[in-house]
Amino acid sequence: MRPTAYIDGPVGKLNWKVLVMLWPYLIEFKGRVTLALLCLVIAKLANVGLPFILKELVDSLDTSTVQLVAAPIALVFAYGSLRFLNVIIGEVRDTLFGRVTERAIRRLSLGVFNHLHVLDLSYHLERRTGGLSRDIERGTSGVSFLMRFMVFNIVPTLLEIALVIGIFFFQYGWLYAIITLGAVAAYIGFSIVATEWRTSYVRDAAIADSKANTRAVDSLLNFETVKYFNNEQREAEHYDTALGQWEQAKRKNRLSLLVLNSGQALIIAAAMTAMMGFAMYEVIDETMTIGDFVLINAFMMQLFMPLNFLGFVYREIRGAFANIERMFDILDISPQVTDNADAKTIHIQQGEISFEQVEFCYQQREILKQVTLNVSKGRKVAVVGDSGAGKSTLIKLLYRFYDVNSGRICIDGVDIRDMSLDSLRKAIAIVPQDTVLFNRSIYENIRYGRPDASEQEVKHAAKIAHLSEFVESLPDKWDTKVGERGLKLSGGEKQRVSIARAVLKQAPIMVFDEATSSLDSRSEQAILSAIKDAQRGHTSLVVAHRLSTIVDADLIVVLSGGQIVEQGQHHGLLQQDGLYAKLWRIQNES
Repeated sequence: MRPTAYIDGPVGKLNWKVLVMLWPYLIEFKGRVTLALLCLVIAKLANVGLPFILKELVDSLDTSTVQLVAAPIALVFAYGSLRFLNVIIGEVRDTLFGRVTERAIRRLSLGVFNHLHVLDLSYHLERRTGGLSRDIERGTSGVSFLMRFMVFNIVPTLLEIALVIGIFFFQYGWLYAIITLGAVAAYIGFSIVATEWRTSYVRDAAIADSKANTRAVDSLLNFETVKYFNNEQREAEHYDTALGQWEQAKRKNRLSLLVLNSGQALIIAAAMTAMMGFAMYEVIDETMTIGDFVLINAFMMQLFMPLNFLGFVYREIRGAFANIERMFDILDISPQVTDNADAKTIHIQQGEISFEQVEFCYQQREILKQVTLNVSKGRKVAVVGDSGAGKSTLIKLLYRFYDVNSGRICIDGVDIRDMSLDSLRKAIAIVPQDTVLFNRSIYENIRYGRPDASEQEVKHAAKIAHLSEFVESLPDKWDTKVGERGLKLSGGEKQRVSIARAVLKQAPIMVFDEATSSLDSRSEQAILSAIKDAQRGHTSLVVAHRLSTIVDADLIVVLSGGQIVEQGQHHGLLQQDGLYAKLWRIQNES
């Protein structure tokens, strides 16, 4: 759990971490913030002046005192001008401060995005995409709300309350000031207590919303699987169950809101009734004019409108803190694999790989045991074995998606933990077993291997992968969209795009994880020939299931139960009549 500092105050458990995070964005635009605060002061002074003009206007219209038509007309224009000034100054204030909130959201969103990419593979294997995206969305919205309303609503409203109570005390006596102060204190106290009580309902509704969104996104991402197994109804039932939990949480949230709003309305109504009753008595007693009556009513209406809004703002701020807290939980997750303090940026040229007594466990399950393997520069080394033997784990360890528990992995004699992650991963190009493409054009997906590559280089890489003829046959050719996760392409076509992308990267080390698993025999042979040409001068590590694709390897390593049980070349391993020979016979018989 992350350490969190709290204080008790008028907004409940105020998370200082959020305020510390927001402060740099406020001081970055000092000029804008200062002008916005100046606009705020002018708008509040104009707001306080409106009831006084209204009082003078009403008194000037009294038939017993009215003398000149010009006076009421001037007061009407003054009232209209002041109200317009109040509105337009508020708009200018929001425009000035908008840049501050938008920059904060931009940088915070980018920070979360970058942090998610820094987190290691184990986090991404467990995350729920739909709920995660909703948490980020609500968190950034909470930051925007917090910055705008905390600065420009809570403090100004409290200032206006103090001014109005002072005016009532000095102009109309202590009774009006006491009623106003008591009503405000009761309103704020009740709002805090009730809001704290209903915070759990707000949080439950947010969690239920994230779960429902996660269920929907997960189902849509696996659209084909749902269709294959005819489980549309089952998915709908699961989604409806999640929505039912959301509906129940929202109902409790709404009922608690009813209690809060009813209590606030009762306090406001009682205070207004008492104030108007005393004012009416003084008007009848002729110790107060009709204008004074109107002024008191206007001030009370003007006071309780922002106070009512203050209740809404307080509720939303509590919700905003809860949403921001969920987003900060993401930011506070520390990646398990990071650059060491003395990690260096190394330009890898030879590409010689060595696994030295490597052991690795994942979630208390032993995956690799004392694996020692050397891949010399320019050689092709293949790793084969039964399912679950740890073949793909070697690749994940090479990329440092995980760190070894003991032993070490070196490239050109340097422990990969002593290299920066950036320089390590730049030196490796991979064709993964499960090719996932971006929902962009074929051209952009290939160029993703090296974004600064020229058009000629992109098309040359596609030619090596035997992809050019297929692309040219499409109506939109290179601009053809591949669909989400590349679903518009067949498995073989996606694999060719992946091969072209790896070739384009021009890395000294090339890794193939079942690179031809989705290809037919004819395409497989053509691509194997192309890969063989592309591998010249590169160190190649190949994880293969089809043994026919690695018969030309310089070294074949056979894994079983996380250990190397055999190694050698194809013909030598067949003569040993061990596990490799057994796998070869099984595949040839089938």
